[in-house]
Amino acid sequence: MNKEIAVIFDMDGVIVHTNPYHSLAFRDFFSVRNLAPTEAEFAQHMFGKSNSYIFSHFFKRPIQGEEFLRMEEEKEGLFRKIYEPHVDPISGFLKFISDLEDHQVKLGVATSAPAANLDLILSKIDLREKLGSILASEDVKKHKPDPEVYLSSARNLGVSPDQCLVFEDSFSGISAALNAGMRVAGVLSSHTIEELPHCDLYIDNYNELTYDKIIALF
Repeated sequence: MNKEIAVIFDMDGVIVHTNPYHSLAFRDFFSVRNLAPTEAEFAQHMFGKSNSYIFSHFFKRPIQGEEFLRMEEEKEGLFRKIYEPHVDPISGFLKFISDLEDHQVKLGVATSAPAANLDLILSKIDLREKLGSILASEDVKKHKPDPEVYLSSARNLGVSPDQCLVFEDSFSGISAALNAGMRVAGVLSSHTIEELPHCDLYIDNYNELTYDKIIALF
């Protein structure tokens, strides 16, 4: 079978296991403001969410404009400082990417994270030149679970939504891909199967994943 397909990856919890480091950065960020979210609150209101949502939720008021930009730069700067020595792709990811490349699969990344975070990851992992679409938080008006970032990725890659498989780890991210009319592989780095919408496939890592297993989903 030689069907043209595209595979689009979220970043946090999908390419790299960043969530523990985001938690550390948010803890530092909130602690100087006398806030101490629990692990359960982080799981429900941080993983896969935009910073706009996270700040507004935990401060219990809209965080917008210059205030938002200042807060985001402070928190994400903390994250990059904490995470930079630890950047490492999820097990089997690069081998899987090579297999997809060998079969002319179109590749993209679509993240809710700021472009500076994505740049850090791509500076440490040999991936940028393989990607036909790279979208970060600044590239969309509506964040996940809105499908905008995935529909824009499909347009960039020159494919229709039903030709796309998305790798996501969060409820909002999976919902965004489903809302875009795409197939979804759930990466179980942050949540259990029971905590996520129904996906076409679930993985813990990429060690057993191949192009043949992916094309069989279409």
